[in-house]
Amino acid sequence: MRDTKSLLIATDFPQITRSKLTTLQVNLGYLCNLSCTHCHVNAGPKRTELMDKETVELIIECIDQLGIKSLDLTGGAPEMNPHFRWLVEQARARDVEVIDRCNLTILLEPGYEWLAEFLAENKVQVVASLPCYTEDTVDGQRGKGVYQSSIEALKLLNSIGYGVGDPSLPLNLVYNPSGAFLPPPQKPLEADYKRELSEQFDITFDQLLTITNMPISRFGAVLLAKNEFDNYMTLLRNNFSETNLDSVMCKSLVSVDWNGNLYDCDFNQMLEMPLAATSKTQPHLRDLLENPLTEQGIRIANHCYGCTAGQGSSCGGALE
Repeated sequence: MRDTKSLLIATDFPQITRSKLTTLQVNLGYLCNLSCTHCHVNAGPKRTELMDKETVELIIECIDQLGIKSLDLTGGAPEMNPHFRWLVEQARARDVEVIDRCNLTILLEPGYEWLAEFLAENKVQVVASLPCYTEDTVDGQRGKGVYQSSIEALKLLNSIGYGVGDPSLPLNLVYNPSGAFLPPPQKPLEADYKRELSEQFDITFDQLLTITNMPISRFGAVLLAKNEFDNYMTLLRNNFSETNLDSVMCKSLVSVDWNGNLYDCDFNQMLEMPLAATSKTQPHLRDLLENPLTEQGIRIANHCYGCTAGQGSSCGGALE
């Protein structure tokens, strides 16, 4: 797979400074039951990287000492980490908001029959990937049969209280473009999703989050293979919006990889661009206990235009 990092490092993107750290976004490993074309972490069934118990325990220590308000769990499929349940229970016991970035199909995998009820019992926020409301697009992006499995999983979540109006059980869906273009405006697309899923399947959810595809990892390699990389970067640059700089997620978030190493965001993690706000070459969770990071600089590169193009993009959806 061709790497785009060398094409992104030299940048004229504006410098960003951190505010107060409130969120740990933790990648529990690259193991996943799917291999999606837009996946910026190149996750899949053959990946073996998984966070160990010692590092998971260190996350709880950071939550206790730093007053972390939100724990955002990613992968791969984060639920496939053997310590997922322990981590969730410990965080929720401390009244920390827990977000599970779920691919939906994992809820139906053999051995994970417990998962949906566990999430509901612990009032975990579910952010579920559904890159379109049409079957052809989803299966083309994520694999044959994934759409029908996703619909079945959404029905399961609705049946146990997710996405039906209970504020303690929010169900948010994620849209990713199927190609080298920006997401459409979030609110009108959310209305389309709600109408189509309701009319076809009687499925409801709370919010749609639109996320721009980053020109890195698997998607970046696809752009290079199709000779679309330069055009896509031009698209991102031409749609840069300075107003989005105030709301980018890296200002209040630290990304943690499966080894416990620290990055300014999940995308920098995939580009192996460590957090620059400490004196360490590769900062780790242990260093975070000594340095709260407030008002420190954030490492930037050309992929940062992806978070600030158009309506903006973050793990919480559009910025505007």
